[in-house]
Amino acid sequence: MPAQPTTTPPVGQPISSQVKGKTHYDNLLEVLVDQGKLTQEQVIELLSKSVNQDKTVEAVIRESGLVSEDDITQAKARFYNIPYVNLAEVGVFPEALSFISEGVARRYGVLPFSYDKANKTLSLAMKNPLDIPTINFLEQKTSLKIKPYFASESEIERLIAEHYSQNLSTEVNAALKQTNDYKPNKLNQKTLADLSGGTIRQAPINKIVQTILTFAIKARASDVHIEPLEDRTRVRYRIDGILYEKLILPKSVHDAVVSRIKILADLKIDEKRLPQDGRFDFSDGEHEIDLRVSTLPTVNGEKVVMRLLPKNAKVPTLEELGLDGLSLKWVKEAIRVPHGIILITGPTGSGKTTTLYSILHTINTPKVNIMTLEDPVEYQMPGVNQVQINPQAGLTFASGLRSFLRQDPNIIMVGEIRDSETASLAVQAALTGHLVFSTLHTSSAAGAIPRLIDMGAEPFLLASSMELVIAQRITRRINPKYRESYKPPKAVIEDIKQVLGRHFEAFLKESNLTEDQVVLYRASKDRPEIEPEYKGRIAIFEVMRMDEEIDKMIMESKPAEEIEKTALRKGMLLMKQDGYLKALRGITTIEEVLRVAEI
Repeated sequence: MPAQPTTTPPVGQPISSQVKGKTHYDNLLEVLVDQGKLTQEQVIELLSKSVNQDKTVEAVIRESGLVSEDDITQAKARFYNIPYVNLAEVGVFPEALSFISEGVARRYGVLPFSYDKANKTLSLAMKNPLDIPTINFLEQKTSLKIKPYFASESEIERLIAEHYSQNLSTEVNAALKQTNDYKPNKLNQKTLADLSGGTIRQAPINKIVQTILTFAIKARASDVHIEPLEDRTRVRYRIDGILYEKLILPKSVHDAVVSRIKILADLKIDEKRLPQDGRFDFSDGEHEIDLRVSTLPTVNGEKVVMRLLPKNAKVPTLEELGLDGLSLKWVKEAIRVPHGIILITGPTGSGKTTTLYSILHTINTPKVNIMTLEDPVEYQMPGVNQVQINPQAGLTFASGLRSFLRQDPNIIMVGEIRDSETASLAVQAALTGHLVFSTLHTSSAAGAIPRLIDMGAEPFLLASSMELVIAQRITRRINPKYRESYKPPKAVIEDIKQVLGRHFEAFLKESNLTEDQVVLYRASKDRPEIEPEYKGRIAIFEVMRMDEEIDKMIMESKPAEEIEKTALRKGMLLMKQDGYLKALRGITTIEEVLRVAEI
């Protein structure tokens, strides 16, 4: 019988052996200098303050703001030769949490994150791993050997609130205690009939899957990833566009959890060598969710990704999406034109489909026949004829679009232009009196034109049919309830001025500010532990309107750079510029804009 794998994640060796440099230091400042976080001049100044103000060196370092909390924690780990753990990277095991209550964790500033059953060892993130009495007390309380790790105090406090208060790990752990029969060797020996009729339908696995999905709804997640690793299974949630690891399961229940999801999605549970796609509905009592399920065989087992599509979700308005000013005016004008092509461009996950739905919702009236061809249909829109493509049955974007033209449409939405045939049909539909909306994978608005020409579209036909191109990305909003302003460094102001150009002067005039009065915004440091830095999302846009000059450049097959320069001269904002203006207004941060728009 193979040995049961432990659940201890690879958090590494003690810091002193992980990082190049000295292994012995006289004080914390030496470590920070060795790590390149402080200069010798800064050290002299800090030592002087420590003596003059009668404060510890660590207290002076923290007050100076020269070094982050995480850098100080890593330096302390290296100084005392105690391992450091980044909790965001290794995750927190439900079994580990069950050994220490929330009250004890808060009182002593500790978080159990891993449990090694074979060696009866509990890995513990501590704000002070040098606290021997606390370690002795917890060893007596848990009857386990405690392995202490340095971790930043704020991270420990945040994760205590997250993992205990939200009950995700607690509920899953209660179910795991009932799954003692789920050993890999036993699962592999069961027949298909056993799995479908017995093991998989037992309450513990149902409870784990239900808890994972219920938490996804509460956390406003758009996707759930269930990923098998070598020694464990991690569950990650995509919240506001960013993946967060929220749960770690023992590898022994992975097959059972995956099989339960497959049964719900009506997939073949005995097929583990090929990818599969399915769907099912789920309700937590308040919300009804349509889940699109995708499985993929990996070297460690089957990975499952579930896309959550809320039923009866409210379609946002153009203003709620983040369109404003001249860009909003151009979009509203273009969607009232009876024929032509309007394209939304950007990478996967940039909100293109949501923008299309918002536009369709704006122009949806009983007087027009709107038809959409999608993959998949994400929102149900009353009064709109929505069709989902089915390549296996021969219903592709191209074949569907050809059929649409015989259905007397006024407005056609094609989910994506993927090939030359679809591009050609879209152009022909626009030229024959239809308003056509679609998406394209390009990094900028101007880049859409050369891309269509590369697909075989004739430049003179594009010039006659194109009305508007919108490029977009999605940034996270600062948590609106817990936001504070701050004076940015001079270098940041200079960068903003350089990026915005004349738009910076316009912003100052509009806001009645001087350059010295400009502030940026960030999440408040005093916000509650369970409140995130960012909450919700908003798009940043680049709207390029066609006119005679740009049409002429299209017919001459000019490169995207020249078309973009002309569009900028005529008032177009780049996505980065739109993002910076939103940061100046306190909607998002400069860091968020650079994360998505630095192209």
